[in-house]
Amino acid sequence: MNPPPQNNNRPRRPKPFQASNPIRVAARAVVVRDNKLLAVILRDQTGPFYVLPGGGQKHGEELYNTVRRECAEELGISVEPYKMLYVREYIGKNHDFAARHKHFHQVEVVFACDLVEEGNIGHGSEQDTRQVGYKWIPLEELRETRFFPSLFKTFLNDQNELEIPTDYLGDIN
Repeated sequence: MNPPPQNNNRPRRPKPFQASNPIRVAARAVVVRDNKLLAVILRDQTGPFYVLPGGGQKHGEELYNTVRRECAEELGISVEPYKMLYVREYIGKNHDFAARHKHFHQVEVVFACDLVEEGNIGHGSEQDTRQVGYKWIPLEELRETRFFPSLFKTFLNDQNELEIPTDYLGDIN
């Protein structure tokens, strides 16, 4: 009796995608109230700097839900995104934090958001490790503020109103 023939042509299961340095996707919120921009304060070796609230997308999560969750976690607030403003990339090796971020690549989708509930602002459930607070930055002071991405400051017009493009901005910081 002969053994059954071996089927070497059977389909193999694909291996799950694994990248050595995956690209991170994040969502950020632009919240303006009374001509002030809501920003998260982070600190590095040279001092404080400011960024838009938001953070990394979880697997299976829509970006609108990412920005809602991240604002709640970082600042303890509820936001409602209503418009996608722009997409930017941050390829760390090309920017100010190259030594620390040389293998970091992030794609950020930035949304205009309404502040639905301020709650206990500044007391989020999962703040970033370098986060030291938040600030409502008066738009007329934004140009002189250490804010990232710094290109965001160019969105101010002569009347200190934001004119944010709806576009892909590329690799900026």
